[in-house]
Amino acid sequence: MRIQENKKFLAVFCMLGFLAGIVYANLISKDYIAGMGIFNEFFLTQYTQAEIDVMEFMWYVIRVRVVPLVLVAALGCTRLRKGIAGGFLAWTGFCAGMIMTSAVLKMGVKGVILCLIALTPHFLFYGAGYIVLLWYLFTYPESRWNLSKTVSITLFIIVGILLECYVNPIIMELFLKTL
Repeated sequence: MRIQENKKFLAVFCMLGFLAGIVYANLISKDYIAGMGIFNEFFLTQYTQAEIDVMEFMWYVIRVRVVPLVLVAALGCTRLRKGIAGGFLAWTGFCAGMIMTSAVLKMGVKGVILCLIALTPHFLFYGAGYIVLLWYLFTYPESRWNLSKTVSITLFIIVGILLECYVNPIIMELFLKTL
């Protein structure tokens, strides 16, 4: 019974953050989003024409993906571990809500599809790695850290980074050429 309560509680944090991101994007930063260039045609055309240096991109992705993971793991070693897990999920939901709303405001349904394709396929592996970590943080002390959690998180993140660097640019380019 306790496991089912934790699953619902984690989903609530994420969904509340997502709702807050939608509200924020629609009410507070709507003018800023209207002037933003990330979803305009010029930027998207530039993306399809850009040549990506995979090694340079990989180092960037490693910094952007590993630093938050290490930060959450380190802060999770404190007494605030449940708050850290909930706060991370709420922040992630907030960012997702803002980005999805921005995409809809600028591009309509194509914007949502673009956001989903931008997360394919690496997001599945990042999500799995974070779920292992956040689940542990939220269920501590009932669950204990072990070598299998370390190995699984490491493998999920490494595979996610490789997919983001090698596969996602190809998928994005193919989608953007059909727009």
